Amino acid sequence: MSENQSSVAQTVVRLPRYTRTEQDEILGDGDDPFGVAATGLTWLPKEEHFGIRYGDRLVAHAGLLRLPVAVGDIETEVVGIGGVAVAPDMQGQGLARLVVTAALAHARTMGPQHALLFCRPPLVPLYQRLGWHPLDKDVLVEQPESRLVTMPLRTMVTPLRDNAYWPSEPVRLHSLPM
Repeated sequence: MSENQSSVAQTVVRLPRYTRTEQDEILGDGDDPFGVAATGLTWLPKEEHFGIRYGDRLVAHAGLLRLPVAVGDIETEVVGIGGVAVAPDMQGQGLARLVVTAALAHARTMGPQHALLFCRPPLVPLYQRLGWHPLDKDVLVEQPESRLVTMPLRTMVTPLRDNAYWPSEPVRLHSLPM
């Protein structure tokens, strides 16, 4: 790590938008920047965006979206977090923790009791260190043409309120995944 990288300004800002160009600025312009193309899933764009800049360059991002979900027979909402990205040359500096923590602080103002995310198995330990818990049940998500599919990625949840309880029941996201 260079001297400049170790002194990244660690201020998370709310972004007015998050475009493909900004995503490419963080992750490059590859065909599968999140490593999930093989799932064949269609994803929702996020509505709220948080980022970290290093000079003029965006180096980290997390997005949020409020979504309807059923946990067993209970219909509720969650805040979905997705599009979490840290530039490869800036990883290992705690930027994911910072941007996710800031996004979750905002999520606590949005109303739902829990936040939900989907991640590749190698990222589960990172999110566990940030207070997320893997679900032990399959999660069904909607896809185009009224298809309902089992989420092939790990689903993780974290409470947004003190004493929030997530039941150990089947989960169905009433939308595309985030």
